[in-house]
Amino acid sequence: MALDDILKQVPIDDIAKRLGVSHDEAKTAVEQGGAVLLGGLSKNASTDEGSAAIQKALKKHEGTTGAASVDDIDQADGDKIVSHILGAEEKKKVTEKLTQSDKTAGIDFGKLLPILAPIVMGLIANAGKGKSGSASTESQGGGGIGDIIGGLLGGGGKSGDGGIDLGSIVGGLFGGKK
Repeated sequence: MALDDILKQVPIDDIAKRLGVSHDEAKTAVEQGGAVLLGGLSKNASTDEGSAAIQKALKKHEGTTGAASVDDIDQADGDKIVSHILGAEEKKKVTEKLTQSDKTAGIDFGKLLPILAPIVMGLIANAGKGKSGSASTESQGGGGIGDIIGGLLGGGGKSGDGGIDLGSIVGGLFGGKK
């Protein structure tokens, strides 16, 4: 599984229309937003407390798949997910930094991330279910969820058409913060 799996689950054309941007601009923004959410989840999964919180949240998203349109997505839930993943202060900083990025100029990540978050959680929940019979990885010592998230991040690498280095985006947003 890779970041491309997120792209397949997201209604990019509908997002583009909602945000008033081209398909390619929306796709780039979805790649960056997805990488940020996965990076935040990965950071959270590195602690026992964070991993347990992710496990609990994933149970709510088991069996969910992508959406045909933005209207199919519970954006209020998505906003809560983003706040839990990034934390309130970091959420503000990250959305501002992404919104001001040259590669995604004019895209409001404050609107985009809550659209992406439930889809990302559904993908991770279903990936975990496929690997262990359920999203719970407690019997695996909590490493399982981090492996799934790492697979999504690592599998994304550089986007083929945009040349975006997702690892640098995530590292740049989270790497310098303690």
